[in-house]
Amino acid sequence: MKRTIKKVAVIGSGIMGSGIACHFANIGVEVLLLDIVPRELTDAEAKKGLTLDSKIVRNRLVSEHLANSLKSKPSPIYNQKFASRITTGNTTDDMAKIAHVDWIIEVVVERLDIKKMVFEQIEKFRKPGTLVTSNTSGIPIHFMSEGRSEDFQKHFCGTHFFNPARYLKLFEIIPGPQTSTEVLDFLTIYGEKFLGKTSVVAKDTPAFIGNRIGIFGIQSLFHLVNELGLTIEEVDKLTGPVIGRPKSATFRTVDVVGLDTLVHVANGIYENCPNDEQHELFKLPDFITKMMENNWLGSKTGQGFYKKEGRDILSLDLNTLEYRATKKASFATLELTKTIDKPIDRFKVLVKGKDKAGEFYRKSFAAMFAYVSNRIPEIADELYKIDDAMKAGFGWENGPFEIWDAIGVAKGIEIMKAEGLEPNSWVVEMLASGNSSFYTIKDGATYYYNIPNKSHPSDSEQTKQTKVPGQDAFIILNNIRESKKIWSNSGAIIQDLGDGILNLEFQSKMNTIGGDVLQAINKAIDLSEKEYQGLVIGNQGANFSVGANIGMIFMMAVEQEYDELNMAIKMFQDTMMRLRYSGIPVIVAPHGMTLGGGCEMSMHADKVVAAAETYIGLVEFGVGVIPGGGGSKEMTLRASDLFRKNDVELNVLQEYFMTVAMAKVSTSAYEAFDLGILQHGKDVVVVNKDRQIAEAKKYALLMAEAGYTQPICRNDVKVLGKQALGMFLVGTDQMEAGKYISEHDKKIANKLAYVMAGGDLSEPTLVSEQYLLDIEREAFLSLCTERKTLERIQFMLTKGKPLRN
Repeated sequence: MKRTIKKVAVIGSGIMGSGIACHFANIGVEVLLLDIVPRELTDAEAKKGLTLDSKIVRNRLVSEHLANSLKSKPSPIYNQKFASRITTGNTTDDMAKIAHVDWIIEVVVERLDIKKMVFEQIEKFRKPGTLVTSNTSGIPIHFMSEGRSEDFQKHFCGTHFFNPARYLKLFEIIPGPQTSTEVLDFLTIYGEKFLGKTSVVAKDTPAFIGNRIGIFGIQSLFHLVNELGLTIEEVDKLTGPVIGRPKSATFRTVDVVGLDTLVHVANGIYENCPNDEQHELFKLPDFITKMMENNWLGSKTGQGFYKKEGRDILSLDLNTLEYRATKKASFATLELTKTIDKPIDRFKVLVKGKDKAGEFYRKSFAAMFAYVSNRIPEIADELYKIDDAMKAGFGWENGPFEIWDAIGVAKGIEIMKAEGLEPNSWVVEMLASGNSSFYTIKDGATYYYNIPNKSHPSDSEQTKQTKVPGQDAFIILNNIRESKKIWSNSGAIIQDLGDGILNLEFQSKMNTIGGDVLQAINKAIDLSEKEYQGLVIGNQGANFSVGANIGMIFMMAVEQEYDELNMAIKMFQDTMMRLRYSGIPVIVAPHGMTLGGGCEMSMHADKVVAAAETYIGLVEFGVGVIPGGGGSKEMTLRASDLFRKNDVELNVLQEYFMTVAMAKVSTSAYEAFDLGILQHGKDVVVVNKDRQIAEAKKYALLMAEAGYTQPICRNDVKVLGKQALGMFLVGTDQMEAGKYISEHDKKIANKLAYVMAGGDLSEPTLVSEQYLLDIEREAFLSLCTERKTLERIQFMLTKGKPLRN
């Protein structure tokens, strides 16, 4: 039976329920969001003369929860327009509507008795075959479906989304005693392909996989803080980006999630896992108990481990439980890793540290390695599931077994033994059998050590058993970077993706675009035109590109090397035009931050295959210049293409001008369509970033096979000349007079106005792209001679944020 999801019902509209509803709306699914009817009127409702029977009152809870969710930041929805896909109602009047949905997701309070009552109500109305799942974070699934019909139990399981549902990729699927394999297989594929998640089928054990390991890690650190006398700032420094974890690290993350949430899960593990060898570790330290008593739960109560007072951030002293000014943390061991770009390559150095940081890493990794080895087969039979859960649910760049591999399995055991810990016997057996690692890469695919088989086979007969499943839909650049490399320089690498398609991957810091990256783009197009069918420009770093190398621009401008700077800008422009007018299809695959030059590159592609989480925009105003790599030209061209007979053309042009002048950045790829940066009918969005390079390759092939023809350079761009320029100059005068912008902001805006008006032509005229590029470059260079622009660039380089001067 082919199963499709056209409509879902979400029962429970709290933070989690509304977040899940929004994410289904994100992917185009119709959602029915229900919550209970309030028991009494608010004062405001009573004053208006409303009664408990009025629809507004009956739907108050669901309406308020959804409205609050849509206002929250970061937003749970890709585009506010998508909220129209959600219909609200209440569980008393509207439960019968669930007969028309394909999937019912229960997200009510974490109490078994209440959940069972909800399931009883659902069973009255659901049609046979409809999926029913519970978004519990720890209640055993087998208790929930007791007493339900055979059809209900067959189509019932746990589906644990992590909060926030839009951003965290882990999707745990927990089968009940009677869940059919068809349901599990369907949800696994649906989670990956449609919801953009990493689907992990977990066992029905307390806290499942992600929270069992994640809460162990946090509790372990809570105890280690006391043992080593560390401050919370020091722990956050040691457990953040340096080891490939989110910037919020440990204590800031707990503040964001809420201390009460963490305590709830930790208590659940403590009560329900009496045989866990680290059972006592899940007991809450005294400082956590005291914080709970004080209601210091984090962001939701205004204070937790950190507290904001005015502009100052204070941190909690765990010994005195008093707030004090934050102290900068620094360790000699961390200094040794500054030249190592990838976190996975830092672990070997970190565990050798001679200072307190080295001791911290040895103790925390020893505890983690021992713990994860002992959780197999209790929580999962396959080790890759633990790594997948930690990467997708907690934002770790590398899972525990990957880190252990990076340190060396034997070395990891040595560190454990020094701490009085032992790995599980299967790890010792693995080494004894001649397997020295948990993972191996073969033919671009990842294989894992199969514990039940006691094997890490390489022969084709057994390969099928131990290849990490689901990889066929992905292209993992880490796995092919060296084996498929055909050219590289210091800033980029070109790989052969097969089927006549090349991929160009940036390797520069933050994927900035400098001379080496521009050289690589030209080289990739040369190779593609001679021997291949198409080119993908994509990478799997944290961000696609933060833009041009402004450090290089700053140096040239300070040294007043204007001829060299002019040549560098012209090379950027020419490369973008080469990308647009090459003999092969060029697909750009942006994700994460795609700013300035990264945005300009995307706008010159034959097609953009963007990850849904793409934050894209022309942000050059922030450093005192206008887009100079073809971005100003391209926005002028796109406005011109939208001019319609008898329409007010100035209004269209003004909209595009404001997008650049306000340095607007989309909060999702879908929002980029509204900004005119992505184009309907041409560009596409992929929800699962892991599939992005593979999807981009598919489109390159399709375009090549459909008979791609090199486009002809445009000389029909309609510019409005003085008519537009006059309007823009009056506008910037008024903005400055009203103190909305500074004198220098006005100067930059006027330069952009000159370019987008096509200069001070006396009447509307058709011009070529090259004409616009020349005046764009001239404007960019003239701004680079301004002291205030150089101050802005320097501020961005040193402080990492824009200066308003």
